Amino acid sequence: MRTILLAAAASLVAATPALANEARVEARGGVVWSHGDSEAIAGVAAGYDYDLGSATFVGAEVSADKILTSDTRVTFGFNGRAGAKLGEDGKLYAVGGYNTKNCSGCVGTWTLGGGYQHSFGNLYGKVEYRHFFVKDGLPDFDAVAVGVGTKF
Repeated sequence: MRTILLAAAASLVAATPALANEARVEARGGVVWSHGDSEAIAGVAAGYDYDLGSATFVGAEVSADKILTSDTRVTFGFNGRAGAKLGEDGKLYAVGGYNTKNCSGCVGTWTLGGGYQHSFGNLYGKVEYRHFFVKDGLPDFDAVAVGVGTKF
């Protein structure tokens, strides 16, 4: 029993550096457009970034976003991101993943984009662009959003 407790304590100590990584939650808003039409969007997201050394990181994110017009629904996103740390406070990254359909006649979409996040202590701001690849002959669309959040 003592050996098991010592092994468990040792594994917790060994895992402590992983806690230096970053969990985050945010609120965001922006605009989505396609073929000359545009609409406002708003949403929330939560994610976790893993350090890959002092200069790079990878992360996972889940989100809930809504185009702010009638006949749309909340779309849920499951995304990954990878990028470079720029100094102590900046992160430049590529992001991509899958979003569920945003209306009853729509289809789910794959996304690819990029962004920049800047920390202000435990708070951060970010700007992000995404292209949505729509299938079934429907037009693709694009979005730009700004977000504010907290990390812990």
